[in-house]
Amino acid sequence: MIVEFRKVNLVRERRSLIAFDHKVFRKSDWFSTEQWRTYESYWMIVDGRKIGCCALERHTDFQDDVRDDGVDPQLRGCLHIVSTGILPKYQGKGFGTLMKAWQLSFALHHGFTRMVTCSRKSNRAMIDLNRKFGFRAVRTTRGYYRDPVESAVVMELRLTRT
Repeated sequence: MIVEFRKVNLVRERRSLIAFDHKVFRKSDWFSTEQWRTYESYWMIVDGRKIGCCALERHTDFQDDVRDDGVDPQLRGCLHIVSTGILPKYQGKGFGTLMKAWQLSFALHHGFTRMVTCSRKSNRAMIDLNRKFGFRAVRTTRGYYRDPVESAVVMELRLTRT
């Protein structure tokens, strides 16, 4: 099995990225083209097939669940994992663990000292996976997600370089 992580070329791959988003997430959680433009996204490619994708924001703290303006402030050294997705037919086979390990490696390689992410409270698999990597829940925000309305679990991981 050959696994690679490759940066998404939004100009050439916008439609592919949006189609992927629609296959993995429910409609209310889809990103718009404008949102995708603000993220640095990476494909997870296994044996030539795009089976996963993640979106990152460098030097940004996830705060739009607690701020009235809905803006995530700049925070030097913080990597915000905006999205992590694996196609449904590949879920439960260890690819999420592989992608999370890659995200951690990416953060360490680029000198980040903190990672933040959030997910629906019902997404136990993602919450458990984040915990497996040392993330801890820092807050739960009621009603953050829509359709269906659901709480968000915000998690962080403090990083130390060795």
